[in-house]
Amino acid sequence: MPGPHDLFARFTFGHPERAAAALRAALPPHVVSEVDWSSLRREPGSVVDPELRETESDLLFTARLSEGRPLLLYVLLEHQSSVDRWMALRMLRYVVRQVEHWREKHPEQTSLPVIIPLVMYHGPDGAWSAPRRVEELFDLPGEGVQRERWRALVPRFEYLLDDLTAERAEALMARPGPPLARLAWLVLRYGRTDELAHRLPDWTDLFAQVHATPDGNEHLVVVIRYLIWVGNKASRQVTGEVLHSVMDTQQAEELMRSYGEQLVERGVRRGLKQGRLQGRAEAIVDILAARGVGVGDEARQRILTCTDAATLDRWFARALNANTPSDVLDDQAS
Repeated sequence: MPGPHDLFARFTFGHPERAAAALRAALPPHVVSEVDWSSLRREPGSVVDPELRETESDLLFTARLSEGRPLLLYVLLEHQSSVDRWMALRMLRYVVRQVEHWREKHPEQTSLPVIIPLVMYHGPDGAWSAPRRVEELFDLPGEGVQRERWRALVPRFEYLLDDLTAERAEALMARPGPPLARLAWLVLRYGRTDELAHRLPDWTDLFAQVHATPDGNEHLVVVIRYLIWVGNKASRQVTGEVLHSVMDTQQAEELMRSYGEQLVERGVRRGLKQGRLQGRAEAIVDILAARGVGVGDEARQRILTCTDAATLDRWFARALNANTPSDVLDDQAS
């Protein structure tokens, strides 16, 4: 199940205008120049709502080439918040699924449309290190020339990569695109780093630009919801200060308070009513995030993989008053 990082990215770049910005930043220049970007359309079947809930996993777009040929350009966006060694195989499977679907709808055609698979990476573990070519996943015999001869026999496939972790903040802010796209790149890039609280004030103008757009309030709600989820107490405080500088005090306070309270309420409701282990584990993470308690990857993984009901009940009770993850997870905690 995708996490909040991927859902936030999908919500942001699920809109054609913002998707076009993401694609222009990652596709080769000759492709960018040949696409009629005004024709970019999102294919039905993948939806992420402002509550960061997802009903499908793919973001698939179609566009025509500028020369007007009846050739469709399919672009598949996949957002990753962690390095996946098998991403090349996953993307190959996605592409095959799409071309099989296309063939069912166009049985009279004798050639396939172009499909460009693109991964946007925004993880906290450094630069992307997984193979980008599926042929690199095979255990090939021999060395040197002999090995290359074997490589020529296995399937070949490569996906494009937009590694946000390799970009400086200045470069992301300078990318062409709507304000929400540029703010999202920055938030994804720094959201799970210790730099977030320090960098947030530098993005005040972008927050103001997002707020000034027709759907600015809704978009800021999504950004704040994500920042509450991933940020620590310090970054949450700075987020509030930035909001106070771009909107009136009452609006900013209501937004911060309401979404913090909603996360706690949702976590409590899910933990108490759902009753399942996974629901209780996710509720603990929700509550800690809403209270401004930073939950690192190790602590999050420990909580979400726990299968002991008594332990989860104990952690759930502690989370309501915890100031640090150790207040919840430490066996000596009272």
